[in-house]
Amino acid sequence: MPTSETTPQPISAPVAAAIAEIHCAVGDQLNEGDLLITLESMKTRFQVTAPCSGVLQDLLCQIGDTVQKNTPLCHLLPVMEVEGSHIQILAQASAITPKAKTDPSPAVQELQRRLALTEDHSRSEALAKRHNKGSRSARENLNALCDPDSFIEHGQLAIAAQRQRQSIDKLRTDTAADGVITGLATINQAQFPQAPCEVAVIINDYAVLAGTQGYFHHKKLDRMLSLAHKNKLPVVMFTEGGGGRPGDTDVTTMIAGLNLDTFALWAGLEGIAPRIAVAHGYCFAGNAALFGCADITIATRQSSIGMAGPAMIEGGGLGRFKAEQIGPASVQQSNGVIDLLVEDEAQATTAARQLLGYFQGTLSDWSAPDQATIGSLMPDDRRFAYKVREVITTLADKDSFMELRERFGRAIITGFMRLEGKPVAVMANDCSVLGGAIDAEAGDKAARFMELCNRFQIPLLSLCDTPGFMVGPDSESEGAVRRLASLFAAGARFAAPLVCVVLRKGYGLGAMAMAGGSFAKPSYTAAWPSGEFGGMGLEGAVRLGFRKELEAETDPQKKEALFNHLLDKLYENGKATEAAAFLEIDAVIEPAHTRRTVLRALSSAASNSG
Repeated sequence: MPTSETTPQPISAPVAAAIAEIHCAVGDQLNEGDLLITLESMKTRFQVTAPCSGVLQDLLCQIGDTVQKNTPLCHLLPVMEVEGSHIQILAQASAITPKAKTDPSPAVQELQRRLALTEDHSRSEALAKRHNKGSRSARENLNALCDPDSFIEHGQLAIAAQRQRQSIDKLRTDTAADGVITGLATINQAQFPQAPCEVAVIINDYAVLAGTQGYFHHKKLDRMLSLAHKNKLPVVMFTEGGGGRPGDTDVTTMIAGLNLDTFALWAGLEGIAPRIAVAHGYCFAGNAALFGCADITIATRQSSIGMAGPAMIEGGGLGRFKAEQIGPASVQQSNGVIDLLVEDEAQATTAARQLLGYFQGTLSDWSAPDQATIGSLMPDDRRFAYKVREVITTLADKDSFMELRERFGRAIITGFMRLEGKPVAVMANDCSVLGGAIDAEAGDKAARFMELCNRFQIPLLSLCDTPGFMVGPDSESEGAVRRLASLFAAGARFAAPLVCVVLRKGYGLGAMAMAGGSFAKPSYTAAWPSGEFGGMGLEGAVRLGFRKELEAETDPQKKEALFNHLLDKLYENGKATEAAAFLEIDAVIEPAHTRRTVLRALSSAASNSG
């Protein structure tokens, strides 16, 4: 039969330790959870609490004693009563069930305070300066770039190595994160739910020491780039900043600091993961070197990008210039440094997300223009120019074409688009520039683009309409022999799926280069019915091949009639249907069937290469 008598409950040491504090006395009425004894082991303290309500019967230890694990420390006599046939432990009326803490600990509060110093709301003056110049803060760009709640920051508590120059409190506010935000995030994950969308993100903060690269700044860059190498992560980097920083006085164990890894790590990512750089405002010296080394470069119209800023130029005895005069966006766009020029940081961020998407995978949501009218974009008269960009945008999924290096090497158009959501690179001759002849700049541009596509196995559609390579003394003075030959080298290395469609002119070495070096190189080489082929331009072929006959005719009208007769004969012989009949190309296709034919050919090539 139940009894009101109870057995004292032993309370033992959870670890081998020393008795640091005793918080109760024999006879004390205790509630469940009350603190009894504090132990200390290996510099760590452990609290022993009452397992239930009761009376402390004895204490078997005193402060300073050393006890082993499971050694009894005291006995607790539970308070009991008989109720029916059950024995229950009674909690006293005053007993309070222990609750989890809701307020952060002092350590957490200090952490929150330190982190807050790096945020925009703690740097209102710096934020106002950025906004007054029409610019966004680094963290505003960060939030616009990354998927919500996906960014994990690395090195947020870093400050400039200038403790000898400034107070620690001032450094924590004025040099937050040492001028660069680094971390990992996802970008476009909602668009590509089945694809890995993790990206290494680096955003220079011009509001901190003009975005200059200090000691800890470089350590943060190296850490992030090392992770990108290890995990093969794409990198998006905002490069605004003034280059190296000479004012880090705390660093006393280096002379020039040229043994850092940043630039080698960044360059070494080539072919491992795509690198997208964004420039806004002033981007000089080391920052510009990082910008120029990226696979794709985006810049705003406010950008000035140069391998040295005003101070370094003046210090070298080369004159005094304003920052705006050094590598303005208009210059760097026309010389090919900038792949994509945009209005502002908002557009730059949107463009970076879209460009990254071409490397991330296929979109499930797409629509395409009506293909029935695409043939009407080609003039009936072969002598007239047309807008090849309209051909591209008609072939591509709606709003998917993004052109790169628009103002450089203008005889060839390069860019990315999508076909049924699939990313596809495109290059096309522009007959409105040099009649479509490929000059040295266009050769450089196309070769570099092919190399990029090949590194990341992005299929390439080539739309050929060229009379060949640009010739003449002016062209040779631009290094045409070497620069145009680079197209053949890029074509020889090209291993991604390649399809070539000759829209009209397919002449000479230039046409071969547009097809990767040979019409046999693409997995499918086709032409529109308007296609025409020859070892050189027809007019030149007539003048060169029939020079004697033309010189023998002295009557101007008869000479012109003879020339046109010979030209028409060559044109009939070189028509696309004749080239296909001699198996120099794979097929002649109706313009309206181009999109579906290219899709099928690329799909087949991708399957076979896989």
